Amino acid sequence: MQKIFNAWDKLTNGSINRKIFGAAVTIAILTLLVKVVAVAKELVIAWRFGTGDAVDAFLIALLVPAFVINVVAGSFNAALIPTYIQVREQQGIKAAHQLFSGTMVWGLALLGVTTIIMVIGAPLYLPLIATGFDAQKLNLTFHLLYAIAPLVVLSGIVVVWGSVLNAGERFALAAFSPITTPALTILFLLIKPWGIFALAAGLVGGTVLEILLLGVALKRQEIPLIPQWYGINSSLKQVVHQYTPAVIGAFLMCSAVLVDQSMAAMLEPGSVAALNYGNRVIAFPITLATTALSTAIIPYFSKMVACNDWASVRRTLKQYMFLIFAVTVPLTLLFMVLSEPITRILFERGSFTSSDTIIVARIQALYALQIPFYIANIFVVKLITSMRLNHLLMWVSLFNLLFNIIFNYVFMQWIGIQGIALSTSCVYVFSFTYLFFFTKKNLKQFSEISS
Repeated sequence: MQKIFNAWDKLTNGSINRKIFGAAVTIAILTLLVKVVAVAKELVIAWRFGTGDAVDAFLIALLVPAFVINVVAGSFNAALIPTYIQVREQQGIKAAHQLFSGTMVWGLALLGVTTIIMVIGAPLYLPLIATGFDAQKLNLTFHLLYAIAPLVVLSGIVVVWGSVLNAGERFALAAFSPITTPALTILFLLIKPWGIFALAAGLVGGTVLEILLLGVALKRQEIPLIPQWYGINSSLKQVVHQYTPAVIGAFLMCSAVLVDQSMAAMLEPGSVAALNYGNRVIAFPITLATTALSTAIIPYFSKMVACNDWASVRRTLKQYMFLIFAVTVPLTLLFMVLSEPITRILFERGSFTSSDTIIVARIQALYALQIPFYIANIFVVKLITSMRLNHLLMWVSLFNLLFNIIFNYVFMQWIGIQGIALSTSCVYVFSFTYLFFFTKKNLKQFSEISS
């Protein structure tokens, strides 16, 4: 066993690429464990509810809170971490802690206000999103949204705290802590049968447990948990400056998910649930790869950019682009060929019927087309974030949203609910091509300036 540890230590130390590989593998293994439990949760949900109205209502209720979390909270990661690492390296750990604390004050205030607006505005936007729902189903959706609402602020804390741990190259706990949510949800579904509200309780309760785990880890690193306001300095201004295009880009990108779910709700009952089941299995390798790579790469990219080491940046980009496509293209073909057997084995039981299997399998096969481009796109996005070129993300997100709406409409007329999955894959092909081109262009310009 000691020989194995020694060999692993030798493999993952030395060059930057080896360190990235080691961190990515560690995160991937822990994320895999989390996803196994998450898949078990989905199987329990499929067994309990199938593609019924309760699942449709929950997914639509979760749509806006998830949108806010991804846009408002997720953008803090992109804006904070490169500046946090720069401040820590150049000004010391105390200045970095002050930046973290100030960002938390600002972030919690923003998330709190956003949550209030989300809840108060629900009677206005929810009927528009769930246009195909009858009165009873829409009423259930309202109650589920109110139950889920605290998740916005709680998830914001998780995102920022986990990002700071990752910035210190302590990846393990932040990768493993999300296991609390699916595990607690399964417990509520099996032991305390609250119906569809067990999913809301699992989300909120699991996130609270995750905060406790991350808080203990930050405390051990002597990072202050209670945020304090130190005023607006140049570092915080830089975070705000990077946050603005990041949040706009995230808003536009996440709007595509909102559009997909809303357009699916216009179709026959069960379409929203079928679309989400079709994406569940595909999301497994995508999330596993992107979580591992994106989490591991941003601290190292940020350091290379801070040192103007553009040769290492180009080398790392080239090597990982080759690796991503070499692994994911065969995986994509495998998913497309085996889509129906996979769906039948995983979901076809209880309320999930054989007709549901056929529809979900076709959706899943079309979603699979995005795998290579999605993973490569996320890798490039993290490089762009490290280079503080978040305005590129804003523009590509705008184009993605426009193309998504057009492709959804055209493909839905052709193949129904399956067209939304095909549209999503086409959008990620465009997104990767656009961002990769401009990333290469900017790398060339930065290299010429620094030389």
